[in-house]
Amino acid sequence: MLSETNSAGLPDIGLLTRHSRGTPWHLITPEYPPQGGGVSDYTWRLAAAIAREGEEVHVWCPGTMGTEVSPEGVTVHREFGRFRPADLRRVARSLDAFSAPRRMLVQWVPHGYGYRSMNVGFCWWLARRAAGKQDQIALMIHEAFLSFRWPAVRQNAAALVHRLMIFLLLRSAQRVWVTIPDWERLLRRYALGRDVQFGCLPIFSNVPMASDRVRTSRIRAEFTRNGKILIGHFGTFGSLITPLLKPILRSLAAENRYSILLMGEHSQEFRQEMIRDEPGLGDILQATGRLPAEELSYHLAACDVMIQPYPDGVSARRGSFMAGFCNGCPTVTTTGWLTESFWAPSQAVALAPVGNASAFLKQVRHLCGDPAERERMGHAARLLYAERFDISRTVATLRGAESEKDVQCAF
Repeated sequence: MLSETNSAGLPDIGLLTRHSRGTPWHLITPEYPPQGGGVSDYTWRLAAAIAREGEEVHVWCPGTMGTEVSPEGVTVHREFGRFRPADLRRVARSLDAFSAPRRMLVQWVPHGYGYRSMNVGFCWWLARRAAGKQDQIALMIHEAFLSFRWPAVRQNAAALVHRLMIFLLLRSAQRVWVTIPDWERLLRRYALGRDVQFGCLPIFSNVPMASDRVRTSRIRAEFTRNGKILIGHFGTFGSLITPLLKPILRSLAAENRYSILLMGEHSQEFRQEMIRDEPGLGDILQATGRLPAEELSYHLAACDVMIQPYPDGVSARRGSFMAGFCNGCPTVTTTGWLTESFWAPSQAVALAPVGNASAFLKQVRHLCGDPAERERMGHAARLLYAERFDISRTVATLRGAESEKDVQCAF
C-alpha cells in the first residue's frame, strides 16, 4: 500500500481528491483488515465494490498509522485510534479537509467502538458533525443494542446506555439501514417522531463462491470416507448457538452414518469440549479453526448438508448462514421470531422450529437421504441469494438511495 500523508501526518487531500468522482463516500468502521471480524470483512468488501463502480471511497478505522491506498483503490485512514476524544478530534480535522457536506456511512455495532461498548462520546461526536458540519450521515445497523436481562445488573446498565447511544445516532442520521424489517420497528421509537428514513440492506456473504470443483472434491475426500455424508456447520460457536447445536451433533454422531465438519473461529475448541464429554466423537467430529475466506468457500461447498440453528431463527442478518447459502449448500436451519416470511415459500432452505431438535434432525435425515432434493435446494439457494442478497444489490441500493425519499424493506 502507498502512504499518502503530509508533513503534519494528515492526509494529503490535494493528492487524494485530485481524481475526485463526485461526492466521496466516507465509511466509518470499528474494524478493518488486517483486523478480523464480520464487520471488518463486510466493510472491506463493500468499500471495494463501491470503488469498482468508479466512486471515490475513504474508510476511517482504528489505528494511528496514517493513510494508505489499497489495491482496490480505496483510501484507508487508520486514524481513529481507540475512539477516544483526542482520536475523534484528529479524525475531525482530517474530515474537515474534504468539501462539505461529507457523505458518511457508519457501520454500527456498539461493542466495536470501545469504552466497554458504551462510547457515548463517539455518538455525540457524530451528532455534532451532523448539526454543525452538515455532514450527511447514514447508519448501517449490524447490532442495535443489548437486551435487558434480569438480574444481570451490568448487562442491563450497558443495555440502557446502548439505547441512549441509539437515540443520539438517530438524531444525527438522515438514513438508517437495517438488515431485517423487525429492526426498523424496534428502532423507530428511539427517533421520537423525527423523520428518519429507513431502508433494508440484507447482509451479503463475506465468503466468495467456490469456483474450483477439483479443489472442492479434494477437500471432501479429506474429511469423509466410505461414502459417508459430510455435514457441516459454520460459525463462531458462541454461547447462544452451541446449546442448540450440541444435541443435534450428538444424535447425528450416534447414527455413525455421517462425517461432521465444524468450521470457523473457536471450532477446534468446541470440538475438544465435545470430545472431553464423549470421547467416541473424536472420529466423527472434525474442525478447521478459522480459515481464509477463499479456503472456507471450498470447505463449505464440499459439504453435502449444512446445519445452522439460530436461537432467534434464520434471517437476513446472519452472515454465517449467508456464507454457505451463497455457495448453494443445502441447509437445515431454524424458524424464530426474527425469521422473515419469504424463507418458507422460497423452498431454498429446510426449516424447523427453534428448540425442536427432533424436527431439525428429521429435516437433516431427509436431505441426507435424497440427493435430488439436495441438488434442487442448492440451485434454489443460489437463485435466491443472487436475487436478494448479492453485494451488487447492496451497492445498487446505496447508490440509488439518494434519489429516493425512502427505500422500503422488500421482505
